[in-house]
Amino acid sequence: MGIINENSFIETVHMKGLQISLIASGDGTEVIYHRLEPDIMWGIEPQKGWEALEYLCVLSGELILRSGNETKTIKTGDSFYRAPVVEHHVFEAADTTEFLYVTSRPVFFHYSKVTKEMMELSISIEEKDGYTRDHCQRINKLSMLVGKTLGLDSKQLVNLNLASFLHDVGKLRIPLEILQKPSKLTPEEWEIMKKHSTFGRQILEETGLPILIDAGKVVEQHHERFDGKGYPLGLKGSAISIEASIISIIDSYDAITSDRVYKKGRSKEEAKKELLNYRGSMYHPEILDVFLELIDQI
Repeated sequence: MGIINENSFIETVHMKGLQISLIASGDGTEVIYHRLEPDIMWGIEPQKGWEALEYLCVLSGELILRSGNETKTIKTGDSFYRAPVVEHHVFEAADTTEFLYVTSRPVFFHYSKVTKEMMELSISIEEKDGYTRDHCQRINKLSMLVGKTLGLDSKQLVNLNLASFLHDVGKLRIPLEILQKPSKLTPEEWEIMKKHSTFGRQILEETGLPILIDAGKVVEQHHERFDGKGYPLGLKGSAISIEASIISIIDSYDAITSDRVYKKGRSKEEAKKELLNYRGSMYHPEILDVFLELIDQI
């Protein structure tokens, strides 16, 4: 695949499963080529004071569009436009998909900054903790499956997509001797480790990017408990964002079933039994039920 000659690109930025390339820019208008691998998501969102026309045309492949709680398919040759954007629109590649995005105000610099920030964060996590790399990818995949099944709106799906992948980014600020300790942590070490969720929010806030700032609020909550006994804020029940409640369950499931230096992963059935033991205490009961039903189908 490759509808457009790469020699025509002015600048290109890559991230896992995503390529964005500036093709043309002038008089405030930009034409940007996108290539998304299957299941990769991209979106546009309303911004205060932003009145631009935003238009895209699918060159090849197929996109699943979610706007609010509505879902539709955009196929090769189809187009989509808004002027201005007044709600979140999330596009997911059903297969490898290419499309042109045209906007009447320049956005590529913002695009490239967000993408580079994400890439640098993911590389940093991988370099510090090899476990986290595959772990984050698994959490992301399962979280999005649950989120779509629950019918989350497009804004929630954006937050879930980013927060599930970056939920452990705060571990970048945890000392290596604690993060990689093969034995049980001391009470003092555990108190330091627990700070990683707040560190994660702070790291994402420091990017200054609204989309990552919103995700950071979810990241901070992913160790809260349904009964209010979690950390760092002691939130309870519906006070915990639904995105964080999803990540909490799947993070625990993956931790139970994964091999670590100090323990061997347990079976799917053992993990399900343990999660059920904490239904309504540690985990949101309705979300847990949905996840357990889905996991049987995977």
